[in-house]
Parts: sequence; C-alpha cells; structure tokens
Amino acid sequence: MAYREKVAWLSLGAIVVAFVPYFTIVAQRMQNQTALIPQLELYTIAAAIQLLILGAGYWYLRRQSPGDAAMPPDERDTAIAHRSTTTAYYVLMAGTIVVGCIMPFSNRGFAIVNAAFLAIILAQVVRYSVAAATYRRQA
Repeated sequence: MAYREKVAWLSLGAIVVAFVPYFTIVAQRMQNQTALIPQLELYTIAAAIQLLILGAGYWYLRRQSPGDAAMPPDERDTAIAHRSTTTAYYVLMAGTIVVGCIMPFSNRGFAIVNAAFLAIILAQVVRYSVAAATYRRQA
C-alpha cells in the first residue's frame, strides 16, 4: 500500500472516530440545549481526538517507512490529490448553498453552525475516500 494511501485511510479513520460521536451527540442535544460552552467543549474534544489520532498515525507511518514519507509526490499522487480535492469541492459547495442560502429561512443558531461543520466534514470524508479508492483501484 502506498504511503499516501495509508495517509488517506488514516485521515478518513480519524474523521470517522472523532466526528461520528460528535454529530450523534449534537443531534441528540439539539432539541434542548442551546448554550455555547457545551457545544464548544464537544467540538474541542472531537477536534483534539482527531489531532491525536493523526499525530500518532503520522508518527507510526513515518517510523514504518521513512523513505516513502520523505519522497515528494509524483505525478500519480498529484493527479489523485487534484481529483479528490475537486470532488470534495463540489460537496463543500453544495453544503455551503444549503447552509448559507436555504437554512437561514427555516433554522437558527447551532443548527446552522453544526450543518456548516457537517458540510466541511463531509467534504473531507469525500476527499479522503476518493483518494483512498483511487489508490486502491490503481494498485
């Protein structure tokens, strides 16, 4: 498995482990909690978990294959990154349209904030999923 494919899987796993519980808890609390601090605490915990997983994962991957980690991306890596970023951009734009143009007429407060977070996280999930799937398909 290529180093950048491992990084894509690591990033995808970190997002899933950190933000699936976050959005599950937020969906349960959304009806009866509107305080700022608990929302920020929850988001901070999710972001910290993601960073810890990524830090430990990068450290482990670099120790396993230091030569691959130091190599600059080749043409294939650049093409895969371009394709995955372009696909994620469309997901982010769709989320932005929903959050910025549709939701303000029917929702308020944290519903809009969490929908924006969800759009960003979904775009990242799509980006890493497309990258990992493309590496898998070409392997």
